[in-house]
Amino acid sequence: MKKMSLYKIGLCLSVLMIQTAMLTSCDALDEAPDNRTEIDTPEKVRQLLTSGYPGAVPAVICELSGDNLVDNNVVLAATHNDAYKLFHDQAYKWENITNYQTGDDDTPYAVWEAYYQGISVANHAIRAMKEMSPDPAHDTELSHSWGEAHVLRAYLHFILVNVFAEAYKDEDQSRNDWGIPYVREVEETVHVDYSDPKYRKNVAEVYRLIEEDLLEGISLIDDSKYTVPAYHFNRNAANAFAARFYLFKRDYENCLKHANAALGSSPASMLRKWSSLNTNTMNTRLNDFNDENASCNFLIQATYSLQDRMLSACRYVINTGSTTYNVPATDDILYKGGGPNWTGYVPAYAGNLFIFGKQEYGCWLFRVYEYFEYSDKIAGIGWVHILYQPFTAEETLLCRAEAKLYLGDREGAIQDLGYWTASKMVDAPLTQSGINNKYRSDSKLGYVSDLHPKEMSATWPDLNEDETRVLHCILHFRRIETMFEGQRWFDIKRYGITVHHAYKGPNEDVVHQDDLTWDDPRRVLQIPQNVISAGYPSADRTKPSINQTNSLTTKPTLLTPTK
Repeated sequence: MKKMSLYKIGLCLSVLMIQTAMLTSCDALDEAPDNRTEIDTPEKVRQLLTSGYPGAVPAVICELSGDNLVDNNVVLAATHNDAYKLFHDQAYKWENITNYQTGDDDTPYAVWEAYYQGISVANHAIRAMKEMSPDPAHDTELSHSWGEAHVLRAYLHFILVNVFAEAYKDEDQSRNDWGIPYVREVEETVHVDYSDPKYRKNVAEVYRLIEEDLLEGISLIDDSKYTVPAYHFNRNAANAFAARFYLFKRDYENCLKHANAALGSSPASMLRKWSSLNTNTMNTRLNDFNDENASCNFLIQATYSLQDRMLSACRYVINTGSTTYNVPATDDILYKGGGPNWTGYVPAYAGNLFIFGKQEYGCWLFRVYEYFEYSDKIAGIGWVHILYQPFTAEETLLCRAEAKLYLGDREGAIQDLGYWTASKMVDAPLTQSGINNKYRSDSKLGYVSDLHPKEMSATWPDLNEDETRVLHCILHFRRIETMFEGQRWFDIKRYGITVHHAYKGPNEDVVHQDDLTWDDPRRVLQIPQNVISAGYPSADRTKPSINQTNSLTTKPTLLTPTK
């Protein structure tokens, strides 16, 4: 790894520990014991916000919950692999995830703690700016940080609500679904009752507050204030976030507006240049892919993650399927089964996919290969990092294509999809005919997902047959673009996509099969046990019986009090 990347990972992940001590309450003292810990200058605010970007992502638990990974113990004869971590089994079975230690990476606890820590940082920054100026939004020294703090706070809540609550349905239905605590104040007490209505919001209210924070901050972002914009909410990243937020909210006009702002007048030029990727070594591949100056990398997030090691454990992987157990071949769907205007492998991925021992044990794209930061080279110990891109030009382009489709611009949507295939080194043009041939309604190969948006919300827009096939193309491209990131799980939730999991324990011979339907409460991942133990109500994730149906006219009892 190049030294600059190591430095930035250290900056993004270790400053948080320094700032946590910095934010410790000193109310019991007449004055701070060390005035260097006071956030009393614009520069200190900017430094503080650097620590607000979390060192965790929900990618692993979302990938295990979704339909990208298969259980090799099922699809390969005579395999009896253990999961890399015990909680991976629980996630794949859609059980409450409890088999982990608080220091483990990629867990619900890691996500919940890191994202609320980031929210706390944003709140401290906002309070400090209020103390420095009567109007921080119009203060030339503070306005940019005011904008970054609000956009960051909005984004962190957005991820939390999409992981730990129901998908947004519509303004009326989402009032019936409990969300997550929306925290906008610095906490001064040790024990806070977050089940209080002051914090405990329904999904519709959480989305309203996200939008309020987003609009407060987005116009104030100033890229010139950043040393390395890609590690912060720069203008493109903020607009890409707004585009995705409004797509999930089905406000397609605003999605289009912000996607256009992020992509500019020449979206094709913003996309990743796969043909110029340096493939000499794994590190050169990673450094090119994670280049902070690449126009496609709107935001880069440095994390502690073991996803690479999970995939190399060869239990839950992208791999061949099983007709016996109704498991589609996800390697076909994601990289080698062709598309509407190409055959075989996605051209950009040829030579960039790696296997563990044999092809049948799984395959992964180099982008999840880990960076290892040694704390002691002699002892061989240190920290495992993976760099993620929460927002890219490619994903934003696919958000725009979906918005265009629902706004009646099917040709514009296909044009954007054509930009995407061209960026993946596909030479043939993309046409409606090619889309119709690939995404037939009778397809049993997994390219056409089982969608249930109308059951979730009667206000979902209607699409004709050609438009529906374009939608399946968009969802397929999003699935390819975001594999390993966990974003497929959010598409599964918002479209009510049915997921089938077949699994077999390492000491079992019997194969278990389970379906996650659009109305299954297990789509809401359980909040961490320590949060429940502290008094916050847990989610009722009881699997409905085969004859049970959920009525959207009745308020669901999503949360049950904890004694």
